[in-house]
Amino acid sequence: MIARISGLVKAEGAGRGEGIGRRAEGRPGAEERPGGRAPGGTGLRAPAGRKAPVRVGLRAVGGRHNRCETVGVTSRLTVLGSCGAWPEPGRACSGFVLEHGGARVVLDLGYGTLPRLLALLGSPAADGIDAVVITHAHPDHMIDLHGLLRARWFGRRAAPPVPLYAPEPVLARLISLEDDGADVVRRVFDWHPLPAAAQAAGPFRLESMLLPHYLPNSGVRLAGSGLVVAYTGDTGPDPRLAGLGRDADLYIADATDRGQQPGTPAAPPGPAMNLTAGEAGQAAATAGARRLLLCHFWPGNDRQASRATAAAAFSGEILLADEGLEVPLG
Repeated sequence: MIARISGLVKAEGAGRGEGIGRRAEGRPGAEERPGGRAPGGTGLRAPAGRKAPVRVGLRAVGGRHNRCETVGVTSRLTVLGSCGAWPEPGRACSGFVLEHGGARVVLDLGYGTLPRLLALLGSPAADGIDAVVITHAHPDHMIDLHGLLRARWFGRRAAPPVPLYAPEPVLARLISLEDDGADVVRRVFDWHPLPAAAQAAGPFRLESMLLPHYLPNSGVRLAGSGLVVAYTGDTGPDPRLAGLGRDADLYIADATDRGQQPGTPAAPPGPAMNLTAGEAGQAAATAGARRLLLCHFWPGNDRQASRATAAAAFSGEILLADEGLEVPLG
């Protein structure tokens, strides 16, 4: 049972060691749920936001992806995790950090992303985050949000809450994971529901839309001065993907390709709830995006094959998400 508590919900009863900051090498060129759709939101109200300090320099953790110099680069996207469903050895699930205009916005925090985020920030208490955006409540996109909550609660309890933009089921799952429940979540995060009307998120105008998936999934479009980044989260094919990524400088797209490997269990029957790489390429082409970043790879997939499939539909630059990959944006 879910009860309203202070504008939140409470669920009652309840590697490889790559570094952060490898530059992108531009080259042309249903999931975890056993079955059935989960219900939508729970009708909660959201509180309102804050601005945090930010570090501009990135730090390498070690290993082969050492930090590259990015002199003159003021905007970048860093990949924290690239896998869908569960992480391959040495990898992590979906997660990104977008830096622009002197601010940092985190996009998703799936399995294994938090240590990489803390290394990038150079702070065990996660100092330097201006906002967090979570697309949906599947654990491969949000489970490390609970670790971030603990880092802030135990490390920076007196700090202002971090703006959190997420569908209501994300909030419910987060509260169910925390022993002290909704009060702690309310004090650490300032929650704004998604999808919603256009709103500010750090230096960005954040637009969001509901896209087809097993749980309510919000595709997001972040537009700042001279920059547009769009992210599908997890989605099946949908005409709205063209509007989400319209003229984007970078379109981050689900490329699960669950059927690429023979013997992979089939997705539940019904409409597709994840994209193939080919469908991601088609979505980027229809949207007129400049660059496409494929992500959310089913573990064990041939990522170069995914790139080739996407390139048959999209003639622009195609990047493959990889832990520590840094994509300069301006």
